[in-house]
Amino acid sequence: MPTNQFDIAIIGAGAAGLHLALAMRNDAFFDTKNILILEKDAKEANDRTWCFWEKGAGKWDHLLLKSWSKGDFFGKTNHRPLDLLPYRYKMLRGADFYRFAKSELAAAPNFTWVNDEISAVENLSIKGKAGSYEADLVFDSRLPSAISNLQFPSSNNSLLQHFKGWYVRTPEPRFDAERFTMMDYRIRWQDTSSFTYVLPINEREALVEFTLFNDRLIAQQDYDSMLRQYFDKVLNIKDFQILEEEYGVIPMTDYRFDKHSTGNHIRIGTAGGWMKGSSGYTFKNCERYSQRIVENMKARRPANEGVFSPKFHFYDSIFLGVLHHQNSLGPGVFEEMYAKNKVQDIFAFLDNESSFGTDLSIILKFKKWPFIQSFFRLLSKNIGHAPRH
Repeated sequence: MPTNQFDIAIIGAGAAGLHLALAMRNDAFFDTKNILILEKDAKEANDRTWCFWEKGAGKWDHLLLKSWSKGDFFGKTNHRPLDLLPYRYKMLRGADFYRFAKSELAAAPNFTWVNDEISAVENLSIKGKAGSYEADLVFDSRLPSAISNLQFPSSNNSLLQHFKGWYVRTPEPRFDAERFTMMDYRIRWQDTSSFTYVLPINEREALVEFTLFNDRLIAQQDYDSMLRQYFDKVLNIKDFQILEEEYGVIPMTDYRFDKHSTGNHIRIGTAGGWMKGSSGYTFKNCERYSQRIVENMKARRPANEGVFSPKFHFYDSIFLGVLHHQNSLGPGVFEEMYAKNKVQDIFAFLDNESSFGTDLSIILKFKKWPFIQSFFRLLSKNIGHAPRH
């Protein structure tokens, strides 16, 4: 098999890999670097939808399917209208992002895209089914083999965020295209932390997705059953056509992914801990952390320096501890969050961009006892794993 030498290799062309590649593409510092992108898929299908919030205009606005400045949160009994400004909640289809990124990278002569499935990286030697490759620096979005099945050590607070969505069209106008539903807890799967969200594209089309934050998957027909209940009992829509379906499973955990980054083999994306553990949001983190890697490399610092935040990892651990041990509390926890805080503060908090004062204000508004219990469980774990002399 042929061996090819590169300065930088990026394994995986998902959100993390493409954000990193585009950040390098747009910085003249990397113009003299030979950069390899290795991806097993063609990246043409719309295999996911990313949602994120940001203030005002953003660099991906030309790709958005839709954005909103107003929304709604529905608890078990209460409704909270959300006025997001100066934020907007934005929806981006995977296929549109892939198409743009591939076009940009194809125009850069120092980038090489190879469709290959990678089986191993050993001492910066990359083994694929179609060939072998060498690189001075490897960024790898594959999950480490120890956790590739999303089974994390019992010492971690871990959940699965799993979801199924229907992109639907109705014969008559049935949606308010200017408002989206952030979370709706009125229809739940048994006694779990589960909710539905609604992203209307226009008055007749919307993505409606049922989501669970818990520790086990359910059958495909059970997701379908919950979606049908939501259409029937909440939306009161009987007649609709399913245009597309999407399904996914992502980890929500305080596992330290960054420990798998060693030397010049750096994990990125979910594999690098870029996903927000307590919410599952990833897309904007991929943009932020990719830019940080670029700036680190230009300053000759370790590539992933400053990506991990001990403060927000601690917050996520406590929050996940509550949902991990008392999953049924989830709807009440989120209802408290949205009922007692400005949505702008919540967004800053979930983006790891809030001040300590804002953090404290949000934390103190939760019911204390479940979080105190989670704090002491976390403290006990850390003491139990402390080195002994």
